[in-house]
Amino acid sequence: MFKVNAHENRTISWWYNNKRKIDFAPNYQRSGKLWSENDQAYLIDSIVNEYDIPKIYLADFTYMNSELNLKNLPFAVIDGKQRLQAIFGFYENIFCLNEDFVLDSDTSLNLGGLRFSDLKKNYPDVASTFENFNLHVMSVITNDEAKINDLFVRLNRSKPLTGAEIRNAMKGAVPSNIREICEHKFFAKHIAFPKKRAQDKNTAAKLLLIEFRGNFVDTKKTHLDRFVREGLKSQGEDIVHTAKRVIKVLDDMVSIFTECDPLLVSQGLVPIYYWLARTFGPHRKIREFLVHFEKLRKDNRAKKSDDANKELLTYDVLNRSTNDQGSLVKRYQILETHFKQFTKSA
Repeated sequence: MFKVNAHENRTISWWYNNKRKIDFAPNYQRSGKLWSENDQAYLIDSIVNEYDIPKIYLADFTYMNSELNLKNLPFAVIDGKQRLQAIFGFYENIFCLNEDFVLDSDTSLNLGGLRFSDLKKNYPDVASTFENFNLHVMSVITNDEAKINDLFVRLNRSKPLTGAEIRNAMKGAVPSNIREICEHKFFAKHIAFPKKRAQDKNTAAKLLLIEFRGNFVDTKKTHLDRFVREGLKSQGEDIVHTAKRVIKVLDDMVSIFTECDPLLVSQGLVPIYYWLARTFGPHRKIREFLVHFEKLRKDNRAKKSDDANKELLTYDVLNRSTNDQGSLVKRYQILETHFKQFTKSA
């Protein structure tokens, strides 16, 4: 026997109160990569902002006795273990909302970094949205372990979508122009970081955003998503003109960087290099300078702290927060100062 039925709608609070009735580690459950706190918090972000989330599949032993029910519990997880653990973990204050969390229904609220108990105490309406969110649970009724294994494999053939992949599927002027930018030779031939999870589209979105704003801004997921939503409300002409300006700078960058350039192994440096090319390009000394600058940084890290260049050490520290506006501004200022010194002495 093998049937898959939609379980009766139940809220997160109901499932949490009944979590002891769920076997999280049946024999047929595969061990997967543990989610980071950031990934878990992103799921909570989706729930609190009332987005749909993927279905959860449970072996449901309430319909029939099954030899698969070794722990004699009503349910066992087939697919969705990490999601359930993230949901229950947030309920238990194990982790908090991401610092860049934005409540779509009221962007004036500063909820980043808060735990569930904080929401319950200070923002009961937000906590209630989380508690009363209905989980889409599918009941799998079977005593055939092979069928469960096959179902699990089918459900996990594709990986969860990244932010860039989700934005790419959205409507409006921004996603279409991001795709156009990604078709440029710079992204096709010159970047050296992977593109299999739409990392190129993520980087292109950042370039389009900072060009549209006319200066460095936060390029975190929240801000990129908001940019896409803004594009939905506009006529799109400004976005098109912005994309043309980005492409013009990328034309210059193609003449600066080599194919599969080792200087371009990190997404986080591309906006900085973009702004340098935008300001000074196409300058024949830019790539030579960047090679020189990277060597300076490497040599500087090997020095004793008293002898090291503090500005270069600051640049290294800022490189850990590649999407932060302050990091982008300060790194570029340092890079530009060294570039002017380099070209003056060359």
